[in-house]
Amino acid sequence: MKTEFLGKTLSGPFTVPSGIVTTAVPIIQYMFDHMPQIGVITTKSVGPVPRAGNREPVYSQYSPGNFVNAVGLTNPGASVAAEAMAKLRIPEDRFLLVSIFGGSLEEFVEVAKIMAPVADGLELNLSCPHAKGYGMAMGQDPEMVRAITAAVKAVVDIPVIPKLTPNTPNIGEIAQAAAAGGADGICAINTVGPGFTASHGHPVLSNGAGGMSGKGVLPIALKCVREIREVTDLPIIGCGGASSAADTREFINAGAAIVGIGSALTGMTTDEIGSYFNQLESDLSFDSDKAEAHIRYDIDMDYSPVVLVENKRVCNDICVLTFDRKVNIQAGEFVFLWVPGVGEKPFSALADDPFQLAVIDVGIFTHALMDLEVGTEVYVRGPHGIPVSPAEDAKIMAVAGGTGLAAVYQLARDFGNAEVFTGARTAERLYYLEECKEIAQVHVATDDGSEGFKGVVTELLRSRLEEMDQQELDKLVFYNCGPSPMVHAAAKVQREFCRDDQIFSAIDYLTKCGVGICGACASPDGRRICVDGPFMQGTPERPVEL
Repeated sequence: MKTEFLGKTLSGPFTVPSGIVTTAVPIIQYMFDHMPQIGVITTKSVGPVPRAGNREPVYSQYSPGNFVNAVGLTNPGASVAAEAMAKLRIPEDRFLLVSIFGGSLEEFVEVAKIMAPVADGLELNLSCPHAKGYGMAMGQDPEMVRAITAAVKAVVDIPVIPKLTPNTPNIGEIAQAAAAGGADGICAINTVGPGFTASHGHPVLSNGAGGMSGKGVLPIALKCVREIREVTDLPIIGCGGASSAADTREFINAGAAIVGIGSALTGMTTDEIGSYFNQLESDLSFDSDKAEAHIRYDIDMDYSPVVLVENKRVCNDICVLTFDRKVNIQAGEFVFLWVPGVGEKPFSALADDPFQLAVIDVGIFTHALMDLEVGTEVYVRGPHGIPVSPAEDAKIMAVAGGTGLAAVYQLARDFGNAEVFTGARTAERLYYLEECKEIAQVHVATDDGSEGFKGVVTELLRSRLEEMDQQELDKLVFYNCGPSPMVHAAAKVQREFCRDDQIFSAIDYLTKCGVGICGACASPDGRRICVDGPFMQGTPERPVEL
């Protein structure tokens, strides 16, 4: 599938649009290494300074295959992003398109100078519809588009590709302005809107409104690409609603050289994305149209109400919340708890019937949960993630710290033949011990010796493993969950006695969308914890999110 694009012969005609999946260096590297169909890798938009973006929820599905998002241009700032991207190994037949944004012409120029040395080309985000003062606000003004494009072209020696908004009465006029400024290509379109979604009478997105994407915007995207092709011969990256080989052919017929596949990847694991692009390549080669069958139109992002019936304080910063009904969740999966006006966060369920959560006060959202009043109605979406599936004859060794016990209790309960290792600083920070003792052999460690073994839980784990013979060790499967230092320490001990393929870890990392799109939960090998985990072989470190 060789494709000519801006002086390079690329391995494939696809890209993943900015802000979708390829938002961290490990994910980008994985796609460079394993998915040749994606000839152009587009990064998430990078600005001059770090930007936290919007609080969750940031991604909402309003019908199967159709979404609104308002991530809010989250990024670490140009200097940090450039340092991270400099580590990428870019194959000769690939193109790294770094998306940049700014609040002024001067900021675009500043970021362009920093990012150009690590990029094959720069995408100018002139089209984000939900970040006040950025993107679309500039991209609707032809003179501003021309001026920004010209200013960036003047300071870099790599291709510059403005990304245009469909939210304008004459996108052809905007494309002509970009060409007049010296653009080397055009990307169209960014999300449509902004649009709005609600659930149970509350706005879903914390931003209130967000850009619309998915299958529903395909006709708009094709129209825009055709209108751009009518006024310029510049190469076009066409994106918006594509999910099949038929859509790809329509984009190419409309004038696109590269086709972006974005929201269609919602819910896919890393392996599934690879299979999907393999099928797209086959479809284009053999005039078939089978890739659409890979799209996850069954993703459930709806919210179900639950009512708090007990808020039990364990200590000053830990509580256990009990709700009024069962939530269908398998061991290893997770759910999001949404409190309208406050936000949402992912949790492993401490128990499914009745639904219970363990909460540690570590931020704005969890602080609000500490004082959540009995009788309050909140909302759950999910489950998400992949359930665990230990071998029938396996002996489970579950190691937990912090709220990690919530991720392993149901696992031990449902599969049996388990030992649970749990640790805390002091006895007052331990919870759910009696329930655990009913279903498993429990080993407790506290730093001060106020309960159980005095020391860290990994020392207790080592002592137990030293008691076992090789036959027993070969039957073990480890599930580690908790803060990164504890998980890594546990895995290190486990490797002294057992194989890597016996060890599964889930680390308490940031998860935003829960369906694999935002890439916030990337691991070092390019997997995304929310769709490829949360329990994954190995012990994933936290990479820099772009």
